[in-house]
Amino acid sequence: MDSRPSPDARPRAAAQQGRGRLKVFLGAAPGVGKTYEMLREGASRRAAGVDAVIGIVETHGQAETEALIGDQEIVPRREITYEGRALTEMDLDAVLARRPALVLIDDLAHTNIPGSRHPRRWQDVDELLAAGIDVYATLNIQHLESLNDVITSFTKVRVGETVPDTVLDQAEIEVVDIPPDELIERLKDGKVYVPHEASRALAHFFSRSTLSALRELALRRAAQAADEQMLDDVEANALAGTWAAGERVLVAVSELPGADGLVRATKRLADALRAPWTAVHIETPRARAFTDEERQRVAAVLQLARQLGGRVSSLSAPSVIEGVKRFAEDNRTTQIVVGKSARSRWFELRHGSVVDRLVRETPGVAVHVLPLDEPADREPRPAGPRRGSGWGRPAGYLVSALAVALITLLGTTIYALGHITNIGMLYLIPVMLAATRYGVRTGIATGLLSSLFYNFFFIPPLHTFTIRDPANLITVLVLIGVAVVASQLAERVRAQADLSRKSARQNSALAGFARTLTGISSGTELGQTLCGEVSRLLDVDTVLLLPGADGLKLAAAVPPEDRLGTIEEAASQWAFDHGQPAGLGSDTLTASDWLFHPLRAGGKSLGVFGLARAEGGAAIRSDQLPLLLSLLDQAALALERIGLEGEMASVARLKERDRLRAALLASVSHDLKSPLAKIVSVTGALKEKEADPALVAALQAQSARLDRFVANLRDMARMESGALTLARAPVDLADAVASAAHTLKKALAGHKITLDLSPELPLVAVDPPLFQRCLINLIENAARNADPDTPIAIVASRHSDGLDLSVIDQGPGLPPGGGAALFEPLGRAGSGRKGSGGLGLAIVKGFAEEMGLSVAASEREDPRGTIVTIGFPEAALIRRTGGAAAPGEAPESR
Repeated sequence: MDSRPSPDARPRAAAQQGRGRLKVFLGAAPGVGKTYEMLREGASRRAAGVDAVIGIVETHGQAETEALIGDQEIVPRREITYEGRALTEMDLDAVLARRPALVLIDDLAHTNIPGSRHPRRWQDVDELLAAGIDVYATLNIQHLESLNDVITSFTKVRVGETVPDTVLDQAEIEVVDIPPDELIERLKDGKVYVPHEASRALAHFFSRSTLSALRELALRRAAQAADEQMLDDVEANALAGTWAAGERVLVAVSELPGADGLVRATKRLADALRAPWTAVHIETPRARAFTDEERQRVAAVLQLARQLGGRVSSLSAPSVIEGVKRFAEDNRTTQIVVGKSARSRWFELRHGSVVDRLVRETPGVAVHVLPLDEPADREPRPAGPRRGSGWGRPAGYLVSALAVALITLLGTTIYALGHITNIGMLYLIPVMLAATRYGVRTGIATGLLSSLFYNFFFIPPLHTFTIRDPANLITVLVLIGVAVVASQLAERVRAQADLSRKSARQNSALAGFARTLTGISSGTELGQTLCGEVSRLLDVDTVLLLPGADGLKLAAAVPPEDRLGTIEEAASQWAFDHGQPAGLGSDTLTASDWLFHPLRAGGKSLGVFGLARAEGGAAIRSDQLPLLLSLLDQAALALERIGLEGEMASVARLKERDRLRAALLASVSHDLKSPLAKIVSVTGALKEKEADPALVAALQAQSARLDRFVANLRDMARMESGALTLARAPVDLADAVASAAHTLKKALAGHKITLDLSPELPLVAVDPPLFQRCLINLIENAARNADPDTPIAIVASRHSDGLDLSVIDQGPGLPPGGGAALFEPLGRAGSGRKGSGGLGLAIVKGFAEEMGLSVAASEREDPRGTIVTIGFPEAALIRRTGGAAAPGEAPESR
């Protein structure tokens, strides 16, 4: 095992430098005592001299919990007004300014009140940790993101507030646990909820079976986090051993029939142990001689393992034993599953028993041996090189025989010159050459042939195979032994060299591809590069499909393709939609001639990559799959980067457009302000000089309209720059409508205002000036577009979800779909209306949404006209009690 620290462990440790430590008190359900335990430990740390403060804690009225607060320092909460109600939240800025060594924060999954810096409390905690402040926090297991669906399946309650698993991964976890029966007793005693809520909870969430399941999940998740942190420490310090706090199962799969049964058995074993498991295929030099059927079998077995929930890996090694040992050591495996198949006696003599070697060479690891379900008519074969593999070819034997003949000729010449007796050493030369060039079999055969030539030509009596001197017999035997050992060593060196060359080629290809991707800025260019690189490295036909307006579109292909067949299109769409391979060699739409892999990044599919062989057969060999997946992962990241760059460019253009628009509105409103003031002044002077009354009245009306238009411009600029500030207060709708109608009395000339506002209507919590501007703009718009001498109705209606206030005119109405266009700035809802919505209705919509209200326009049928409605949610209503306003029963804001 490598004694060096893991290169991945150091960056993880470095990322924590300068950050505070997070400790999470994890419970299975409310009421187990998380807050109590956090306060108790916080008080203990404070007594030990640690500067600890309470950021926010909810005691829920429990006396024993409140007693623990005692004299501990509490950072005052920040008050936030939301929907007319004064609520409190943890004051993050105050905690950062106070900068304690430790802060206690309850309910890590809490959703902050709108208007807070972060939407979620765990984000507040992350900012505190980044500032170097230690945090103690509480969390229930049902609030963990990865377990949300699992817990919903048996509790029938989906929790809306969740915390990402990454938060828990970086934390020290302390499980606060009590038995389910004890927790139920606490609930009955009113120590968790008030009595009427407790009885309802007992019937649903707090059943004994539910609490037991939640308890198991909490304990298991804490154990998993502890195991991951332990492995990080082991890798960072390069500690030897399995360090198995939990079971980890490994199954070695091969090209032999029956390997799929081995995977299924491993799945059952892992489920029984409740342990993670991995299927690994060891690529040895003999994998080059696999048939297409065997390569497809390996790929199918690995795909099966992936579908059953196991991890899949492929590893290059000189032998299966070496590969399994290395993988088991690197991943701290505790149990290994291998298959037993028929092997030749030659294999057993060369390698010994695979099981015996695994047991001897992996101490502390359990080895399970399961029989492979091989066909009965299949003949056992050795695991060594096969015909056609390049080893043991007739040409190798012929070349080796010629080399022995040349060495014999050279030895005869030397022997004739001086009767030199150690001629036998020369025969090691052809033995080494044969073993290195043609493999172990040829090397051994060359060794035997060399011993025969040496005996025949140089050992007395010459030109016979008789050996008189026993010393010469020893020389021949040593020569054969040296040939065997040298052949074995040469084979190992060559196998290792082949693996090193293969690994170097793959690493070089990946590095070169990564460098190429850094300079790519378009999806089309990326597609051509990816298709060309994969086609060159794997000798396959390739295509890349990217999503378009009408589905997946062919973006690149090598060789160029115009379109794919119907089956291929279906397979590619399925791979894109489900994020899984489809087509030839997969488990879906296998009739396709292409194999499609999705390009995924950021948890979504960005495109689909397809490959096929022109001559047919498997699209990719199992030993090529890791390289392909690495290339596709890099391409997916590059494609995501290109998309993000495009989005950022669009956002930048929108921001610049909005900035120019706001600047234009501000400039226009400012430039019109002074001339308008002058016009109003001149109008007053004309009135004093008794000018034509009709002329003065018209001038005053248009001046007032222009004044409102300038005010609208100014408000639009404020709204688009985000400079609006709300100050909510109770408002009586009747008073507000009457005030707006009085302001518009000249604009409403010829129109009668009819009010349908019940005196029992609740008050509404709005910003009075903004709401007044909304009403003025709505009524003025109705007056401008209504037919002459027609009434304008203002109606308020109460319903179960809130209250609606409608302004109804009798005019040309709206064309189909014109309601949305009515609220566009300077937009026109239809040619039948006398004027556009201008800025007035756009400001109404903007102001209303800022105050949490809704605005909609609809067609009036009889008589014709338009209805514009402001909707008030229930939370914005304030009921009247004894002539005074009292808060309504709005849902509590978390």
